[in-house]
Amino acid sequence: MAGLFQRALRLRTALRCLYDYSTLSRSTATLSPVDFHRPFLTCSSEQVLASTRKLHAGAEGSKVSPSAAPERLPFCRVTEEDLAFFRKILPGRTIVDPDLVEPSNVDWLKSVRGSSEVLLRPQTTEEVSQILRWMVTKSTERCLSSHQTFSHVLFSSYSYCNSRNLAVNPQGGNTGLVGGSVPVYDELILSTSLMNKILNFDSISGVLTCQAGCVLENLSFYLEERDYIMPLDLGAKGSCQIGGNVATNAGGLRLLRYGSLHGTVLGLELVLADGQVLDCLSTLRKDNTGYDLKQLFIGSEGTLGVITAVSILCPRKPKSVNVVFLGCETFEQLLKTFQLCKGMLGEILSAFEFLDSECMRLLNTHLKLPNPISDCPFYIVIETSGSDPTHDAQKLHNFLEEAMTSSLVSDGTVATEEAKIKALWSLRERVTEALTHDGFTHKYDISLPVERIYQLVTDMRKHLGNQAKSVVGYGHVGDGNLHLNVTSPSKDPALLAAIEPFVYEWTASCRGSISAEHGLGLKKRNYIYYSKQSQAVALMGNIKAMLDPKGILNPYKTLPDNLKQ
Repeated sequence: MAGLFQRALRLRTALRCLYDYSTLSRSTATLSPVDFHRPFLTCSSEQVLASTRKLHAGAEGSKVSPSAAPERLPFCRVTEEDLAFFRKILPGRTIVDPDLVEPSNVDWLKSVRGSSEVLLRPQTTEEVSQILRWMVTKSTERCLSSHQTFSHVLFSSYSYCNSRNLAVNPQGGNTGLVGGSVPVYDELILSTSLMNKILNFDSISGVLTCQAGCVLENLSFYLEERDYIMPLDLGAKGSCQIGGNVATNAGGLRLLRYGSLHGTVLGLELVLADGQVLDCLSTLRKDNTGYDLKQLFIGSEGTLGVITAVSILCPRKPKSVNVVFLGCETFEQLLKTFQLCKGMLGEILSAFEFLDSECMRLLNTHLKLPNPISDCPFYIVIETSGSDPTHDAQKLHNFLEEAMTSSLVSDGTVATEEAKIKALWSLRERVTEALTHDGFTHKYDISLPVERIYQLVTDMRKHLGNQAKSVVGYGHVGDGNLHLNVTSPSKDPALLAAIEPFVYEWTASCRGSISAEHGLGLKKRNYIYYSKQSQAVALMGNIKAMLDPKGILNPYKTLPDNLKQ
């Protein structure tokens, strides 16, 4: 029997590679997990956009929106046998108490809620591998025990085993904003929170290797004690995890200086959908041996593999840090200040952020944070970091003098002490927190040509009129990343219909990206065609089908739903 079982596995793998997906029937009422990820191969981007607009046209009786959850796929339900296995490999870390599982079912914004009954908390890569291997193995065993002939097993394994898989929702710090970090239905929650060990730090190269569950702020503290810093800094650093940061390709406040995670992540360790461990945990800055596989998983949102460890290049801790908070009368002046800043501060410029007067009003109203300068329509946060305090101070003085004499800025203040630096940064970092107190928030993470980023805010205000409570804009001028937020007293479907797809059509008209750093998750998955051509999305689907043929990893996320023609 063991030999038969191994032979079935080998032949099933071969058949999977040769299987012609085009022969799958589209007439069945239920789609298999693979089918779920394939239908857009025959859909043009024009068809998708037309369908999206139709859904948002406000037609009477329409109950579907592109950000709504799709129908549950025919994944297997968790059995007592499954729980017994999980308890064996995760003693005391297989959580079924509803009160303990509930926080992992709800996203940070409390806008998406799953119904998972099981929270798994592995501590090692091998435990993650065993969890995923179990799902594949049990599917095959069920298949073998339920069919009479060997040939029947081979030809039935594709559909039957697919329909008997457990779906998995990988979860880090659960700080995502697009519904990608929580289950949609009853998927198993696989939390990396206990995978929080620092594995190695090379003080010569500055390469840190750690498990995926390490909290970003804890890594920052660890490195600062060793005269280094993380190349990534986020407002959610106190709870977000490095594995989740990599899985969503988080950008953050330091991207202007240190670049994206596609450049600073040197290696990854992953567990694929079938339980196979993929060790790409290189610490080399140069490696031209074939395809750079790690790049495939950076920003894949847990749909291709579960990240278990990361090696990342960390810069030296600057000896001199200054933060400037400035006010501008117009956005045009703000952009000119940015140009002047790049030219005069050059190599010491590490951040250039902005927020508008509406953001400041929310900070004052909800968080009682005082405005350190006079009221202005726009505010800028500039950070410099370097190795020579005297040199940096002189460059900063020259820049500020030129900005003031040129009437680009109307007021400002400078901080060099740590407490004052944190106080100024909090005006930018806590805008998201202030918005949560203003009502229900629709959040949009858009990348646009720098000269156009605030025009979207202005046009959205005109478009919505008095339908919205607040329309605010803030973000990273240095990389053209706008955070557009629209609030209302409560959840309002009519307001959502007015925002979407207007915001995505506007973005597409500028050849922008509908997601700059938060990913697509559940909420934005069906808008992908506004930023990507149908051929590119089709290729993403092919990659997903190859690496996760059963579709068990973070289903209903990132890739678009099936469009019924």
